Amino acid sequence: MNLIRDLAELKNEVRGVKSEGQSIGFVPTMGFLHEGHLSLLREARRKADYVVMSIFVNPTQFGRDEDYEDYPQDLEGDQKKAAEEGCDLIFFPEKKDMYPPGYLTYVNVEEITEVLCGACRPVHFRGVTTIVAKLFNLVEPDRAYFGQKDAQQALVIKKMVEDLNMNVEIIVCPTVREEDGVAMSSRNKYLQPVERKAAQIIYSTLLAAREKIIAGERNAEVLRKFMWQNLSQEPLADPDYVEIVDEKKLQRVDQIQGPVLLALAVKFGQARLIDNLLVEV
Repeated sequence: MNLIRDLAELKNEVRGVKSEGQSIGFVPTMGFLHEGHLSLLREARRKADYVVMSIFVNPTQFGRDEDYEDYPQDLEGDQKKAAEEGCDLIFFPEKKDMYPPGYLTYVNVEEITEVLCGACRPVHFRGVTTIVAKLFNLVEPDRAYFGQKDAQQALVIKKMVEDLNMNVEIIVCPTVREEDGVAMSSRNKYLQPVERKAAQIIYSTLLAAREKIIAGERNAEVLRKFMWQNLSQEPLADPDYVEIVDEKKLQRVDQIQGPVLLALAVKFGQARLIDNLLVEV
């Protein structure tokens, strides 16, 4: 497996792969790999001739007082894990190369970035779309893989690809969870043992709300209040938002008449965790 930091070297490698008619599968990450990332690598390996993973903690998607400086990193461990899953290349660029002095260009998807996490983190999605667009230009993937845990991010990336006529297929893979239901996340590292146990309330709240929908509840406000009340049973949980939105435009719904996304963001100490469930009715 290769590790490339230089942009020109990456372009030459991609050019060689493309000249041989090989397809490229791409998994963009910020590193500190867990089973969720590795499941994306395995899916990419299953369909692509050549698999690229990027590791880059992207400064433009972090707001003031967020955890950019503290974001966990383990390049040596990440290389070992990626190699075991058959990754062909890790792209590990430097900040100065991705955002050189005088950098002024950003990609912005409107409306669907202004709700859920976008309402709480105003600069976040502009940073996400900008870095992913840059990575797509550099890697030239045929397919790129994202996790359902970051449902809003996946939808935003899909919309960017559609609107800008990018030649890449976006594949969204299921959320990978711990045995107790907690969604895998690099930020789980921030949790103290008591907070890690408390975080189970997120998935149990989503499951309980889904059961109410299955049982016939269609009033979204009743379900929102139920989820808030469920979370309030855990003293360590500090909810950022509790929402029920349609699956395509992320618009708030009053009555559940089709597929909806149950979405939560909850803080536990230093960690802000997100999760969701797509419910078909």
